[in-house]
Amino acid sequence: MILADTSIWVEMFSRGTFKAEMSNLVANDQLCIHRFVIAELACGSLPVRQKTLTYLDQLTPLPTVHLTDVRIMIETRRLWSKGIGLTDAHLIASCLATPSTQIWTIDAALGRVAESLGIRAKLP
Repeated sequence: MILADTSIWVEMFSRGTFKAEMSNLVANDQLCIHRFVIAELACGSLPVRQKTLTYLDQLTPLPTVHLTDVRIMIETRRLWSKGIGLTDAHLIASCLATPSTQIWTIDAALGRVAESLGIRAKLP
């Protein structure tokens, strides 16, 4: 499964970038979502807002890892001072908790951390 982070969705909604890749992932039932990504997107301007949020809610959801476990992950994997925030840490934890799930991002810091953990998706 591929988790497109907020940066990918924003690029797609604002510039149309990644539409073909997203369509391909959906067609092959490979795209998943995290509820924090939906919440971040809901804070912004969305095309056809209600329809878009309903669509996002219908994607395969990743589990939300308990905050205590996210903090343990940050410590054990030494992820502090890497330029990621709490939402990114949650996305990482959810991908690590769900075998064969990778993060697709254009965010530099999240990309570096995901790469170091072997969970960065190799998409354009």
